Amino acid sequence: MEYFVIIVSAIFVSNIVLTQFLGICPFLGVSTKISTSIGMGAAVLFVMTLATITTWIFQYYVLNPFGLGFMQTIVFILVIAALVQMVEIILKKVSPALYQALGVFLPLITTNCAVLGVAILTIQKQFNLLESVVFAMSTAIGFTLALVLFAGIREHLDLMEVPKGMRGIPIALVTAGILALAFMGFTGMVK
Repeated sequence: MEYFVIIVSAIFVSNIVLTQFLGICPFLGVSTKISTSIGMGAAVLFVMTLATITTWIFQYYVLNPFGLGFMQTIVFILVIAALVQMVEIILKKVSPALYQALGVFLPLITTNCAVLGVAILTIQKQFNLLESVVFAMSTAIGFTLALVLFAGIREHLDLMEVPKGMRGIPIALVTAGILALAFMGFTGMVK
């Protein structure tokens, strides 16, 4: 039951983009087409899960034992950046097809604050490693869901008569706000 609560909460109730406002840059920048949104979502799922595992291990086996918890944010940023670079190099050698599919999105994820935010949240919530992995994967699924929904709405808006002053970013921000309000309807679903 505890894992079910983590999953539902991360995807719907506390959606990383729509309720916690982390990862807004890719949310607004990559959400013009559904296909690119799915690619970005897959890359975020992969990197967020790996980064959470790595940072959790680093926190509990390096930072805490040596009393360096105050360096968490800086260390996590460095670990995530190094991890993404290593993944990029390994994918380029091992699976060129997967590298081509994720290659455009991997550098963008290095600066995605949602990845860092999830790594820090798992420590703050005092999740064990398995709970951290479930939380990271669920959060990435929630990120992808929000991204794909928003991309679908934006594709539809391109076909509509939008007033001249609202075209582009203004209508996108209004749409994102309405989507966030819709996700607020899930509040109170889980405790």
